[in-house]
Amino acid sequence: MPTLTISDERPAGGVIDSFVLEVPAPRISVRELIEYRVQDEVRRHNANLQVPFRGLVQPRPEEVELNGPRDSGRRPVDWRRQVEVAVEAFLHNGFFILVGERQVDSLDEEIDLETIDTATFIRLVPLVGG
Repeated sequence: MPTLTISDERPAGGVIDSFVLEVPAPRISVRELIEYRVQDEVRRHNANLQVPFRGLVQPRPEEVELNGPRDSGRRPVDWRRQVEVAVEAFLHNGFFILVGERQVDSLDEEIDLETIDTATFIRLVPLVGG
């Protein structure tokens, strides 16, 4: 099974997290990359609910207000919902992805895992203020 080293970084540099992701095919789309990555992190979280969820995307403020902080109840996370939120975040520039050294722009763009072995997710932080 092909693997891809996933890194999460800040825009100014600095690795937040890094892990190896197994994927079921040698060619995947950016949408599938996001889905496989989110499924993996949710699976790991749900296997150990003692640790707060630290995924690619976090609950929206409205969700936290309605349901309370996810950390307080250590509830299982729904990967399907997280994938939806992650895809929306990608489409609205919440993060961007470098595959190898190249930025990908489209969810339908293909990634050839025979020539690429890294994907870097750069998490963008919205500015606060007027």
